[in-house]
Amino acid sequence: MAKHRFTPTRYHNTLGTAEPCLHVSDGDTVVTDTVDASGLDAHEVTVASRPNPMTGPFFIEGAEPGDTLAVTIERLTPSRATGWTYSPLAVSVLDPASIPDRPKVERAVWRIDNNAGTVRLAEPPPGLEHFAPAIAPMIGCFGVAPPLGQAFSTATSAQNGGNMDYRLFAPGTTAWFPVSVPGALFYLGDGHACQGDGEIVGTGIETSFEMEVTLKVLKRSINWPRGETADDIFTVGNARPLDQALQHATTEMSRWLGEDFGLDARAAAHLMGQVVRYDVGNVFNPAYTVACRIAKRWLTRA
Repeated sequence: MAKHRFTPTRYHNTLGTAEPCLHVSDGDTVVTDTVDASGLDAHEVTVASRPNPMTGPFFIEGAEPGDTLAVTIERLTPSRATGWTYSPLAVSVLDPASIPDRPKVERAVWRIDNNAGTVRLAEPPPGLEHFAPAIAPMIGCFGVAPPLGQAFSTATSAQNGGNMDYRLFAPGTTAWFPVSVPGALFYLGDGHACQGDGEIVGTGIETSFEMEVTLKVLKRSINWPRGETADDIFTVGNARPLDQALQHATTEMSRWLGEDFGLDARAAAHLMGQVVRYDVGNVFNPAYTVACRIAKRWLTRA
């Protein structure tokens, strides 16, 4: 198992079947640079076009259609001292009657202090002069090529992953993606220094990153993205309307409980009915994201 340091020279606004930027072996680790959602690099120079330009794709030797790619997020390090967000709240999260009174869209700059471990508005409005949440890095958009020669915009998400904006895609998490093409063709980017649930202003704190991930091929099949943290397992559904995303995530969790934990449909229902937690990844993008999450303390692996 090797570690590769890759410096990108081109970026992608779709996740599809493109020429690989690097071939790696099953189990290898990749350290690479990503630009922010608008294409700004570590020097705040525009090197790619929006939306959410991706680094990749990485070809993983041995990955075949029907397999699963496990992506362990080892490290996410902001590579510059500034990020940006939009305000106000997105129209998708507001009562329709309130939208005509919504302020105009503005872009705000944030200071990222890696030493203090916090983020602060460069020009805070009244009441937020001392607002300094902790840096909580996450990957907004990542995944693999979809089947049938398709290419999905990095503005949205589907069964192959994409722009899910889920806060638990953070260091220490292992994400699983269904493989549909030889080599999987893995992409990543759109790093956020911090973000609340739902991405309800249309952004996290968007900035460039150095990202480190380990890529492993699992000889098993899944339908929707899955993930595992130190404390939880979760499944992800991407769709609009929101209830369809929830249905995909719930169905995938029920399937997982049967495959790995020996629970039939009745047992899975009893367990899920009492301990499931639903997280909203995003309610801004063309496809919404819902995660179905269960604490590991309730589970015994088969």
